[in-house]
Amino acid sequence: MKQRKILFLGETYRADAITWIKGLEEFGGFKIITWELQKPSNNLKNRILRLLEYTTALQQIKKIIRLEKPDMIIAERTTSYGFLAVLCGIKPVAIAQQGYTDLWPKNSILYPLKKRIQQYAFKHATLIHAWGSVMSNSMQKANVDMSKVLVLPKGIDFQKFNCPQKTFSGKINAIVTRSLSPEYQHEVILKAFGILESNKIDFQLTIVGDGKELLKLKKLAQDLNISQKVHFTGRILNTELPKYLEKANLYISMPVTEGVSASLFEAMATRCYPIVSDIPGNKSYIKHKENGQLVPVGNYNKLAQEILWAIKNPNNIENATKINYIFCSQKANYKINMKEIANKYHTLINAKK
Repeated sequence: MKQRKILFLGETYRADAITWIKGLEEFGGFKIITWELQKPSNNLKNRILRLLEYTTALQQIKKIIRLEKPDMIIAERTTSYGFLAVLCGIKPVAIAQQGYTDLWPKNSILYPLKKRIQQYAFKHATLIHAWGSVMSNSMQKANVDMSKVLVLPKGIDFQKFNCPQKTFSGKINAIVTRSLSPEYQHEVILKAFGILESNKIDFQLTIVGDGKELLKLKKLAQDLNISQKVHFTGRILNTELPKYLEKANLYISMPVTEGVSASLFEAMATRCYPIVSDIPGNKSYIKHKENGQLVPVGNYNKLAQEILWAIKNPNNIENATKINYIFCSQKANYKINMKEIANKYHTLINAKK
């Protein structure tokens, strides 16, 4: 039987995209062809160039379609690659909403245009991925045909991110694994640990990853007199991440917006106790003081208080990390979930034929 091809539209360097692509290759036997915009969006000039590149994108994609003749198209982000995917005229087409709504930021002058683009993409897609219930809720509010929506996270590699036993020693060994971008509010985390330092609470804080905030955050750590206790790893391979998570006991994440976080699942699977921002994406998985803690967005004083509460209640940490480990093994297991997604794609292709 001829190997089926899928054209993936999206940024292939992203961990989420890598998981998606590899899962389809491994569990669906698909050959994946990729296309992505080449211009980064790290400053105003490049964002303008990226928009100009976007205007010629459809022509480039159609050329690949003529050459490769894919059986299906999939795309991340309903407001960009997802819109291009439905314009290609190939069926079936699956698009994935990456964030809580993909309509971000709300104060952008492009917001009304993005909303119309998203509505068009939703209407013409064959299948819509909601990686979690928080996304399906926003889709319902947007009057999406929910019969087309598959609510299922891609999951994480549970063999790689897997720590069956971990004992809380009493000393804080916290980890942050989000990219160093403003929306992840690392400065809030550093200020909270600055408060712990002023209260003579011992800790180690590991900040994994890279981003445009790196130098600013290093300076802030120095200003707060905690630079000796904060380790910035820089960019690391995803294969190296499990060993960092296994050494940590607290996972801290303070984004202002969130869809479904693979980083959170990775931390839960390696028995790191999650203390995260109180936003819909996190509240889908974390119940306050049951299997983690929720902190108001931007409130570093409250974050410091919640960290102190956690270390004073080690039994809560032990129970919570057990609950989270079981959840990830059953509901966020890449091998189970990606097999279901791959089978769904084969079913859609068979229906077309």
